[in-house]
Amino acid sequence: MGDKKNEGIFRYAEGYDKILMFLGTLGSLGDGLQVPLTMYVLSGVINQYGDPYDPVTLSTVNKYSLRLLYVALFVGLSAFVEGLCWARTAERQTSHMRLEYLKSVLKQDVAFFDTQEAGSSTTYEVVSTITADSNAIQVTIGEKIPDTLANMSSFIFCHVFAFTLSWRLTLAALPFSVMFLIPALRFGKLVMDVGMMMATSYSGAGSIAEQAISSIRTVYSYVGEHQTIEKFSNALQNTMKLGIKQGLARGVMIGSMGIIYINWAFQAWFGSILVSKHGAKGGDIFVAGFNVLMGGLYVLIALPNLTAISESRGAITRINEMIDRNPTINSEDKKGKALSHVRGLIEFKGIHFSYPSRPDTPILQGLHLRIPASKTVGLVGGSGSGKSTIVSLIQRFYDPAEGEILLDGYNINNLNLKWLRSQIGLVNQEPILFATSIKENILFGKEGASFDDVVAAAKDANAHDFIVKFPDGYDTNVGQFGVQLSGGQKQRVAIARALIRDPQILLLDEATSALDSESERVVQKAIDHVSVGRTNIIIAHRLSTIRKADLIYVLQSGKVIESGSHNELMKTNDSHYFKMVQLQLSAPATELQSPHIRSVSASPASVRSSAPNTPLMNLFSPGFSMSSPYSVQVDASFESDYENNSKKLSHLKPSQFRLMKMNSPEWVTALWGCLGAIGCGVIQPINAYCIGGVINVYFQTTKSTMVEHASKYSYMFLGVGVFSFFSTVIQHYNFAITGEKLTTRVREKLLEKIMTFEIGWFDKDENTSAAICSLLSSEANMVRSLVGDRLSLLTQAVFSAIFAYGLGLVLSWRLTLVLLAAQPFLIGSLYARRVLMKSLSENTQKALREGSQLASEAVINHRTITAFSSQKRVVSLFKDTLQGPKDESIRQSYYSGAGLFSCQFLTTMSTALAFWYGGRLLAKGLIEPERLFQAFLVLLLTAYTIADAGRMTRDISRGSSAVSSVFAILDKKTEIDPDTSRGRDSIKGNIRGHVELRNVFFAYPSRPDHMVFKGLSLKIEQGTSVALVGPSGSGKSTVIGLIERFYDPLKGAVFIDEKNIKEYNLRGLRSHIALVSQEPTLFAGSILENIAYGKPSATESEIRNAAALANAHEFISGMKDGYETYCGERGVQLSGGQKQRIALARAIIKNPAILLLDEATSALDTMSESLVQEALEKMMNGRTCIVVAHRLSTIQNSELIAVINDGKVVEHGCHSDLLSIRGGVYSNLVKMQCSNSPLRK
Repeated sequence: MGDKKNEGIFRYAEGYDKILMFLGTLGSLGDGLQVPLTMYVLSGVINQYGDPYDPVTLSTVNKYSLRLLYVALFVGLSAFVEGLCWARTAERQTSHMRLEYLKSVLKQDVAFFDTQEAGSSTTYEVVSTITADSNAIQVTIGEKIPDTLANMSSFIFCHVFAFTLSWRLTLAALPFSVMFLIPALRFGKLVMDVGMMMATSYSGAGSIAEQAISSIRTVYSYVGEHQTIEKFSNALQNTMKLGIKQGLARGVMIGSMGIIYINWAFQAWFGSILVSKHGAKGGDIFVAGFNVLMGGLYVLIALPNLTAISESRGAITRINEMIDRNPTINSEDKKGKALSHVRGLIEFKGIHFSYPSRPDTPILQGLHLRIPASKTVGLVGGSGSGKSTIVSLIQRFYDPAEGEILLDGYNINNLNLKWLRSQIGLVNQEPILFATSIKENILFGKEGASFDDVVAAAKDANAHDFIVKFPDGYDTNVGQFGVQLSGGQKQRVAIARALIRDPQILLLDEATSALDSESERVVQKAIDHVSVGRTNIIIAHRLSTIRKADLIYVLQSGKVIESGSHNELMKTNDSHYFKMVQLQLSAPATELQSPHIRSVSASPASVRSSAPNTPLMNLFSPGFSMSSPYSVQVDASFESDYENNSKKLSHLKPSQFRLMKMNSPEWVTALWGCLGAIGCGVIQPINAYCIGGVINVYFQTTKSTMVEHASKYSYMFLGVGVFSFFSTVIQHYNFAITGEKLTTRVREKLLEKIMTFEIGWFDKDENTSAAICSLLSSEANMVRSLVGDRLSLLTQAVFSAIFAYGLGLVLSWRLTLVLLAAQPFLIGSLYARRVLMKSLSENTQKALREGSQLASEAVINHRTITAFSSQKRVVSLFKDTLQGPKDESIRQSYYSGAGLFSCQFLTTMSTALAFWYGGRLLAKGLIEPERLFQAFLVLLLTAYTIADAGRMTRDISRGSSAVSSVFAILDKKTEIDPDTSRGRDSIKGNIRGHVELRNVFFAYPSRPDHMVFKGLSLKIEQGTSVALVGPSGSGKSTVIGLIERFYDPLKGAVFIDEKNIKEYNLRGLRSHIALVSQEPTLFAGSILENIAYGKPSATESEIRNAAALANAHEFISGMKDGYETYCGERGVQLSGGQKQRIALARAIIKNPAILLLDEATSALDTMSESLVQEALEKMMNGRTCIVVAHRLSTIQNSELIAVINDGKVVEHGCHSDLLSIRGGVYSNLVKMQCSNSPLRK
């Protein structure tokens, strides 16, 4: 498949597709014969009707009318075959291509995703390719290529018939038809280049929006809305300037087509010479000249299609490059040895390693490590010391720069990669789940496993009990990124996924960090049980999980500094390990959860209020629809339910009026554009009137004055040409300014409005970050075409029609009225064709959205997919999502053929009607031949202008739905207004920090039937530190979500400083609150920018102080670029501990009155945690602090500890008070943890 010769646009055509394309090509060639054949028949008609010496008879009229009917049937049937075959094969080929593309992306090594350049989003690029690029290719195959073939057919046959009728005129006029191409090609390339620059320019703005929306909780918490909108707005300015430049270039390009009128001027003069001096027939001369002119025009008409085809070649090249890209570490590679028996001995010999994204920062430096077979080995060390890197190298996510890794004495580079990974079970620190059922998520660990295996694995991982309590049990959908489960629940499902494959090597990277004490104890017991006979490698900050390890390696700066068992390492008082243990003994790092409180909730877990929202991409990610000035985009966004409702309710006229109002600042520019459009509109009728006059000149009985009369018309044509050029430039330039400014305004208003919506809105499936980004890019751009392009075209078409019909009525009211009666059928068929040929119906769009979301998740979770070799499973799921579009396309292809048939048939029949009725009027002496030709041409050419307006109808119908989508957003009233006028000035001084929850009842909007809180009351005094304790899923993090007012209670209220938080200006309130979540969200930017996000006006010294307080300054300074180090998409370039410390620094710099810590130190190693805890304690002084934690170290010094269970606070008091309650939940917990502490003997 990688052959260079086979890299074209039809690379994915199979045998059946080739048959369809062959038949479609024949149909396109027949379709292209419409004008040449019609005009050839008309040459005879004109000769008969114009001859002053031979009166017209009804038999002559009927003879030619019948010939025109045959032409209409022939071209109509050809067009039907063309539409049917090309539409069908386009969908087949692009489906195949999407599948191959996703397969290739999934087989890429992890380094490929790490090394994407700064500012780019891999997810965004992949999903945009699967959607926008592949849609552009589908449009190219289904529409652009057949249109181009039809145009080329017209070009060739126009010239063939022209030579047949008058070779002299044809040869003389040919240079003029070539003259069309010179300015068109030159300015056309400029228009295309600027379009590409616009697409690139917008992708920057699109990335800003996507990151903010996918991390909306962080944005809201840090009141980053205005920062985001300002950055987005600034990024849009360059796109707008490029759009205006493109409009001017397009105006000059189209205006230069005034050369047409020079051609008419020449033909009028030269034709009169041929008729008067060489005895040529007037009809033959006119049709030959018309055909030469049309031949040139068809090349021009083909140019936009050629541009689109050229762009699609660029897209297919990008896609093929990815499909043909062979990763350095290829998971599909069949080579390599598969051992018949694996003992599990792993050896690292002299390993040097740096991440591909940071080649100058060494991670491992000459590492030597031996992991004995069937033993448990613990890896400990500071954050960033290389522990997780070792796990990545064992799975061959990367290859070391030097040294070798051996499994049972074999270099793992020489082993079959898929087999190697099949021997390894992985559980990560941050569990990654897919938006499917719990059962399917566990099955990712082992293809073809039975349901009994799934249940057994879930039981081993202590997940079975909470799963069966869900209404749907194992079929419960976990939501995007597993957002419907709590952190502990997600982790247990991830452990079950690892256990189901019965691995020889078990890799546990902080695997139990998110579990409560009881769950951890049971899971640890399960892990101990399944660990027997396996090689186990455990990374843990909590030494409790590795005390029983056979061997412990202490890492520092990529080297082993100590090794031995727990007991051996504890013998040396000054050892690094001993110091770590002492730190944990002084603050026992055990979890604070009651063994008696079981998690019974099926609530959307605590994670919902803290984890970043899923960045799943919908179809049509940002920035595509601007890539070409010509191509008709298929990337209409997928309307969600609220959008569909808005479409049913909204009417286009008021929407159009509202858009006009939004464009009102540009009214002077729009007025100039309309004047230019009116000028362009009247040109065509004047031109047609002159052409009719020239035909009549050819039939003058006085030959001597013929050339003189024709010369007068030649001068008129030249004047029309000059007027046309200036009108067109004025029209396009001014409407470009109007349209681009509107697009920018709509995008800014949309993002500003979306940034006021409550978190519950973002939780809905249809409001993924990608769906919203699609609205900002594709649909906002559609709005531009609806107002700018539509207003321009309609103004031109309306004034052209008024002028033409008025002129027609003056010339021959009878013929004009008959043709007017027929025109609705013609215009209706054009409109129907364009509407019916909407390439994607709503069902198809929905189906493609599912595929797009799946692709997005696959890219985001590529490490998990790679670790479990689940590529085939994902591709299979993706293939299923393509079935819907396939079924829909079969129906659409028939619509396409029917639309094309009616369009071509009725166009030709309207000509037949005109000459049939005109001939009858001539035979009765009711019209002069000159008036017949003039009236016919005026109305025919005007019909083509209206047809051009008809060509816009698909964009207009899309634009109309886009307007509905846009106004559905702009009209939506948020349930939690962050900027209410009430309370805007209510935070004049500082917030003191007294917090109270009174009788709060709450359920998440996505699960209204499951109550999280049932009358919860909690009072937190100003300046005190309060810890929240409870089972996983009990709602600890929900308390934080309610204080931040991410959600409002169903009943009861939250008070701050004894005032209901609904009475505060929300953004003002949030500026006094800082949140640090369990899973920190960083943005794609430098470390400096990420810390400054907490306080945009911060000085560099303030940023450094905050980083130092968060124990981040040292590791940042150690990086090559220091504070300017790029964090990567969602902070992917940093370790978990590093990300968390930067998030802490971001909170510290905010200097908040209320500090919310949701498992804030869970990702830190013991040393870092100790220092950060010290920093936090300093920071907590004088502030109200609310801490959610499993570890006692983070809460034992809290002034108040609240134990939450079953939707209420069941115990509260300080550490010592709670211990004194005999048989209390807290005291039982402490007894259990002390007896269970692995650090005490």
